[in-house]
Formats: sequence, structure tokens, C-alpha cells
Amino acid sequence: MQIDVIETPGLGDRSYLITADGVGVVVDPQRDIDRVLALARDRDVRLTHVLETHLHNDYLTGGLELAATVGAHYVVPAGDTVAYERVPAADGEVLVAGPMRLRVLHTPGHTHHHVSYVLADADGEVGAVFTGGSMLYGSTGRTDLVGPEHTDELTHAQYHSVRRLAEELPAGTPVFPTHGFGSFCSATPTSGESSTVGEQAAVNPALTQDEQSFVDQLIAGLTAIPAWYSHMGPGNAAGPAPVDLSAPQVAEPADLAARLAAGEWVIDLRTRTAFAAGHLPGALNFELAIANFVTYVGWLVPWGAPLTLLGETEQQVADARRELVRIGLDRLAGAAVGSPEELAPGRELSSYPVSDFAGLAAAMAADPELVVVDARRADERAGGGVRGSRHIPIHELADRIDEVPDGAVWVYCGSGYRASIAASLLARAGRRPVLVDGGYGDPDTGAAAVGLHADVALR
Repeated sequence: MQIDVIETPGLGDRSYLITADGVGVVVDPQRDIDRVLALARDRDVRLTHVLETHLHNDYLTGGLELAATVGAHYVVPAGDTVAYERVPAADGEVLVAGPMRLRVLHTPGHTHHHVSYVLADADGEVGAVFTGGSMLYGSTGRTDLVGPEHTDELTHAQYHSVRRLAEELPAGTPVFPTHGFGSFCSATPTSGESSTVGEQAAVNPALTQDEQSFVDQLIAGLTAIPAWYSHMGPGNAAGPAPVDLSAPQVAEPADLAARLAAGEWVIDLRTRTAFAAGHLPGALNFELAIANFVTYVGWLVPWGAPLTLLGETEQQVADARRELVRIGLDRLAGAAVGSPEELAPGRELSSYPVSDFAGLAAAMAADPELVVVDARRADERAGGGVRGSRHIPIHELADRIDEVPDGAVWVYCGSGYRASIAASLLARAGRRPVLVDGGYGDPDTGAAAVGLHADVALR
């Protein structure tokens, strides 16, 4: 048996193709199924089963379309109510795919009906376990996505599910989770690229803590939920439409000017420094080259709002479209390719300065009243921030823009990525931003290195 990993770094997730003797099984496929189909062709296998560990909250599945396309069985947890035909996966059932046997284990916690799949050969020898959002590498899936009223119950369930996996499976069993590679579905940060059940016994909080300590620590550490998550569960229960990766309609310069004048979301995909050096007035910077692109577009853009992409190349626009359809942002208003000068001929471009934490320290020394905005999440801010800075998380900035005074404002985050989005939002609102391009916690160039860090008690 061979297991191929299909990475989706933009969402921090993994899908899997399991193959043996010309037969293939797919676990938790993303919506852009062409990647899976291409890999299946490369492996020269017939896909017989498509398995879901749960109804996902961070992306729209490609499972329904994939199963229909290849004529495979579509397997979804038995307890979930869905609007399409599926094979219900109930605890203890064994799915047969060629020489492969996949035993269903009910592992609630991430969702009520979450299951894991234990892979074995025809002789019953266990080869792997696919744990979805249950046992992750040094963590577990978060338990607050179904609704706050279920969080305590599901956190207790998560503890017992991870322990069940550890108790029922051999210590050497390789663990293949779906979440935990940057996904906000992880309760706490994960570590490592591979692991086994036995290795997790030494590091996973559900296996090293008593139940109440685990529950209290997990719930206390839960962070903000990305806005688009609320649309994913219902979308997966209803059944996502077939994916559309066709090129968006071309937006001509006059179209762009009208959309910018109307305050629509016109997203420039270039690097933060290129955007700062010159961009269409009113455009917003979501750098495509960084894995967080789809996270923050999905989080900040109001659901269903017209969205136009600006790219340097057609491939850049195509890559962005692929990222966006994974969370159901299908119908783009349009896209344009070219430099800002080409997209707005004869129009003056906007720009703003880029600096670093050393530059911020110098500016604060010269002007003690300098306005500084921290765009990080609350859990990051809890560890300290630039002294005197105003904390407005990036996902709240659009609604709190009036809290930022007119004039110059310096903005920072943990790396520069969210600060670049914030700077473009502030520029669109008429402020004069300065982008701090750097990592807050960098030991050599971050806030502490230049004497700007203040702990919680001092802020």
C-alpha cells in the first residue's frame, strides 16, 4: 500500500491518496479535484472510495464531485445530515477497497460525528490511521466550530477520542491528519511533518494531561474563528457545486476605475513592497505569494461582495482563483493583468512608505504621540506589544477604522503580511500608513531587539 500526501498549504490541510493493486482511496479531498485525478492517473489506479472524516469547516469539499466523476463510493460520517446520497460511515464498519480494509472509528470532538479511518491489509495488519481533525501532531482539532454551546461537550469528547486511538492502535501506526499544518482548525499550534501513535503518546496534550486540565487548557487557548468558516459546514452538507476554475472576465481600466470609485474589493496580488511603491488608489494588498492569502481574503471580504483580482500575470490570477474556490468564492467580478501603470493609464498612483521596527523605534523617539496599530490577534497581543500601540486585529479593522486618527499611522503584525493588508485598508480610508515590514518577535530585528516590546502589564 502506498500513501500520497496532497498538500494545500494555503489552508494548512492535507488530503491523501491510498493505493494498492490498481485501486485507490481518497481521504478528505479539496474542491479542486484535478490534482487528485492527475495523481490517480500517475499511479494508474481506479478510485473506488472517497472518504470524509467530517463535514469540514475550513473548506468546501471536492468529495462529492470527485466520487460522481469517477463513479466511486462517497463515504460520509453516518450521523451527519446531508442533502445527497452517500455511504454512511458508522463506528466499527469496515470498507473494502481491493486489498485494503478501512475500519471506521467514531472520534467525536472536532465535530459531533467525526470519524477516523484505520487502514489495514487483507490480513488485518494495521498500516496507518487517518485522523482528520482528531489526533493531530502534538495537538488536536479545535472544538468550538459547531457552536459555543457545544464546546465543552466536544472538548471532553475530543479527549476520549484521542485516547481511544492511542489505546486501540499499535504504537507504531503512522498518523495522517487532515488539519494541523497551519489550519485554524487546529486547537493549538502543531509540530512535525509525520508521527506515529506511540510518538503522540509522549507529546499530545490529550495523552499527557488529565481530562479536566486538557479541557481547560484547550478552551482557554481557542482563538478567533475565521469569518468564512460559518459558510463551509452548511455548504458541505448541501453539497458543493462542481468546481469552476475558468478565467474570470477581463476588467478593463474603465471597469477598474468604476469599481474602485464604488469602494468595491479590488485585490492586488503583488508583494507588499511592490504594492507600497505604487498601486491603484483604493486597491487592497493581499499578497498571493504567502500561504495566508485565502485565509485573509475569506476572513475580511464580506461574503458575496464583488471581488476583482489584479495580477502581474495570468498564471498569478489563475493561482489566486484556485485558492478562492476552495472556500466557495466562485463568482469573481473580474480580473486584470498588468502593471499599475498599464491598468490605470494617465492616472496618478498611490504609495506609502515601508520601514522596519528599527525605523519605528526612531520615529517614536522623534514623536512620542506617534499613532501605532498592532494588527495581530488577541492571543498574540497577550504576549506583549509595542508600547503605546493600539490593538486592532486585522479581522476587525474594517469595522473599527474610525478608531484610527487622521494622518500618519504605523502598522505592524507578526510578519508584515497582515500589516500590509491593514496598511492598504488604512490608505483606502484616507490615512497615511507606514508599513512595518518584519516579524514582531524576530530576535535580531523585532520589537524587543530595538527596545519597543512592552509586556501585558505595561500596555
